[in-house]
Amino acid sequence: LSFFFLDDEYRWKGPFYFIQGADPQFGLMKAWAVGDTNNGDDEWGEEIKLAEQAVQAINKLNPKPKFFVLCGDLIHGMPGTQWRKDQEQDLKNVLKNTDQDIPLVFVSGNHDIGNTPTRETIDNYCKNWGDDYFSFWIGGVFFLVLNSQLYFDSSKCPELKQAQDVWLNGQLAVAEKHKCKHIIVFQHIPLFLRKPDEDHDYFNLEKSVRQEIMEKFHKAGIKAVFSGHYHRNAGGSYRGLEMVVSSAIGCQLGEDTHGLRVVVVTDEKIVHRYYSLTELSSQGIEKELLDMLAKQN
Repeated sequence: LSFFFLDDEYRWKGPFYFIQGADPQFGLMKAWAVGDTNNGDDEWGEEIKLAEQAVQAINKLNPKPKFFVLCGDLIHGMPGTQWRKDQEQDLKNVLKNTDQDIPLVFVSGNHDIGNTPTRETIDNYCKNWGDDYFSFWIGGVFFLVLNSQLYFDSSKCPELKQAQDVWLNGQLAVAEKHKCKHIIVFQHIPLFLRKPDEDHDYFNLEKSVRQEIMEKFHKAGIKAVFSGHYHRNAGGSYRGLEMVVSSAIGCQLGEDTHGLRVVVVTDEKIVHRYYSLTELSSQGIEKELLDMLAKQN
């Protein structure tokens, strides 16, 4: 991602778009089908095909997206499980075929670092996929990638949660100084699925933690948070902060289709639409979004 840090990326240069995907999760489809999510993930041929379809669809797009972000659960095998290394290798083999002009951005999910991460599981993830939290600029827009497992359960590595918090506060101060157009966050676990005050369950963050983060994000002027984890499309908003939950490239747990989200960033807003992989590869992005991209400020 080094070329994102060029000085002129602090300046707004007109509308652009990126692609968000989530949960390729190699191994879940078989595990789900056999009803054994702990050890049933010994096949992932179906997910390989879907990930290949996603890469092919992205490579065909014109104009090209600025980047392709994968919002966690890259693979199904939890740290220490049998098929994990093979799943990671197979996913890397698919992703290598992404057009070299489209950078990949990785977000850590619970299956990547464990439901209760440790320093070791996080180090291991970082060796494989890059930092578990970081920021980058594109044309005056500030992007933050967060490790949401540290908000979900940091009991085995409280010092790492604290480090991310300190870092995040520093980053938000930088963003304020640079007067960026928008701030956009990527994390695996959604703050909430539909309503900011909904009950806590496996698919969202605990209420008091959520409230604190939402307030911090709202005060910082963050426009949108993009997540996965739910394997269904969902979302809502909190005081001008939009929570966007995207369904999976891999296993669907609801009525949605395997797909990707196209996110257009304009001068005044962030517009997005979820496409099925078939739709995106056969038709590409619809005219309405392309017209937004073509508008010069």
